[in-house]
Amino acid sequence: MDRIFQFSLLAFTSLFTMVTPFGIIPLFSSITAKMNNKEVHKIAFKGVLTAFIIMVVIALAGNFIFDFFHISVNGLRIVGGILFFMSGYDMLQGKIARIKEEGQNFSEFVNDFAITPLGIPIICGPGSITMTMVLYSDAVGATEKLILLSVIVVVLSLTYVILITSRKLLKFLGDSGNKVLTRIMGLILMVIAVELVFAGLKPIIQDMLKVQ
Repeated sequence: MDRIFQFSLLAFTSLFTMVTPFGIIPLFSSITAKMNNKEVHKIAFKGVLTAFIIMVVIALAGNFIFDFFHISVNGLRIVGGILFFMSGYDMLQGKIARIKEEGQNFSEFVNDFAITPLGIPIICGPGSITMTMVLYSDAVGATEKLILLSVIVVVLSLTYVILITSRKLLKFLGDSGNKVLTRIMGLILMVIAVELVFAGLKPIIQDMLKVQ
């Protein structure tokens, strides 16, 4: 029971932090500023659904990807940890990753905003994909795998609710409140990143030193 609780908590905090729904609020609000509530709900749902499909497919196909590219979970933990640490550091500094591609005008950017960049890579970015693969690989038995899939649903459902209420939340939190939340999530992400790197390094070093 303790392991299931710990796995559930780790999965939720890791995925919620990687998705960073509160960090999406300013961009989403600015893009949908002139849209009515129905259009906002439609775009948010389409974006979250896109992210859900990608994350579930990545989770279920994780072992195939590992075998096909001959990569190990420990290697993915180390690389993922480094990426998470960099992302967490940027969040801690209040920086927002570049999303709009160079040379892309605003009308093109908005045209299919729900799928890309909202669904991927804003909601489901490289960090979310890597974390999903690592967590699914670490899941022991069908129970933990089902828990992970349930956590994905919960995190993305919360993301949907946050997006459709983004205008109200932005007014309530204010610019300062949003910045504080982003920095807190960045700090949590950096701690998770350090744990991931050491979890990946430990078995590799033990194997090198022939330590059981």
